Amino acid sequence: MAPSIRLSPAARSLFDEPLAIAVQGLGPRQQVTLRTSLRDETRELFQASARYQAGDDGELDLARCPALPGGSFCGLEPMGLLWALQPQKPFWRLVKRDVQSPFLLQLEVFEGHGERHGRLLAQAQHERAFLRDGVRRIPVREGRIRATLFLPPGDGPFPGIIDLYGAGGGLPEYRACLLANHSFAVLALAFYSYEDLPKGMKEFHLEYFEEAVNYMLHHTQVKGPGIGLLGHSKGGDLCVSMASFLKGITATALINGSVANVGAVLRYKDITIPPLGINPKRIKVSKSGIADIIDVLNSPLEGPDQQSFIPLEKAECYFLFIVGQDDHNWKSEFFAVEGSKRLQAHGKEKPEIVCYPGAGHYIEPPFFPMCAASMHLLFGKPVMWGGEPKAHCEAQIDAWQQIQAFFRKHLTGEPSGTSSKL
Repeated sequence: MAPSIRLSPAARSLFDEPLAIAVQGLGPRQQVTLRTSLRDETRELFQASARYQAGDDGELDLARCPALPGGSFCGLEPMGLLWALQPQKPFWRLVKRDVQSPFLLQLEVFEGHGERHGRLLAQAQHERAFLRDGVRRIPVREGRIRATLFLPPGDGPFPGIIDLYGAGGGLPEYRACLLANHSFAVLALAFYSYEDLPKGMKEFHLEYFEEAVNYMLHHTQVKGPGIGLLGHSKGGDLCVSMASFLKGITATALINGSVANVGAVLRYKDITIPPLGINPKRIKVSKSGIADIIDVLNSPLEGPDQQSFIPLEKAECYFLFIVGQDDHNWKSEFFAVEGSKRLQAHGKEKPEIVCYPGAGHYIEPPFFPMCAASMHLLFGKPVMWGGEPKAHCEAQIDAWQQIQAFFRKHLTGEPSGTSSKL
């Protein structure tokens, strides 16, 4: 019997779902190297490989068989060939631009463990999709809003969430649509550097975000009385500002966010919140030219920078802080703790804080490979994001469950039924 790759699901799976990988038809205890390859929409190549030894029966099941030293990872890692994918181009991050098409994953099995791959024994292709069948993708151009709404299959109404990414700008849709696969109505909202929105990050007007909140609150497919906010990085502090000043917010989840206003002036009616001060002299640059910017921001607890602290005690919502403890973009854990102190000092409920040792800044949906460093649009050079690949991958899986449970609990009244595994 010729060797073959067995996948479950066989041909197609959702990107945040596990994929079972096995090889059958090998010789007893045969040594092989498995390699995965994936090209993003710019045709940049990501690859991972691992060394294995088949069982006495010639079977190799990644759920039971540990990878041997010498590849991209070792040990029992059933999804290692996906989370360990690394770009061949330095400082390149895997993102999904068109959620309507899947990523195509190539799997290959080679003979032996040499530095050069031996004879090709088997190969397979698998689609990693972002949209579940029946999920509706609706571009939104109402008033000033530039966004995409994802609605789950079925009649609804569904618990509603607005999803914001960070300083990269544009309109990333992949987290919003993956969340919509889990029965949430999710609005991926652009806020700059997209279509006719402002090109730069000089100042933001909360009235724009208020328009998006009202759009969701009045949508027939969105279950009231309030909605949720999910923000990463700069999107996180925008969510804190929205929760603090706007009505109709029930639950706010931040992924490595800040409780101080960062990077741009924030205006709402007659209120102005200045951005937190920075000191570029605190940038540390490694021999390889990668900048560590973790100490660049001033403390929002001292001097005039206190004006940048967002008055989150005004919020009438529940908070969840997801924290990567090896975040090198900024001090996410410090922000979460200070936000918690501020809320409790004003008699508000203590927020949920879930910390992940070994996780960096870009905590994405499950099985996105960790990005250790990439170009920072505001600094114009590659910066370190932090994280250790295996711990970061585990954090992404757990955080995804925590986020969904948090929104289910507070937007639908369902018990959360989850506890952090880390």
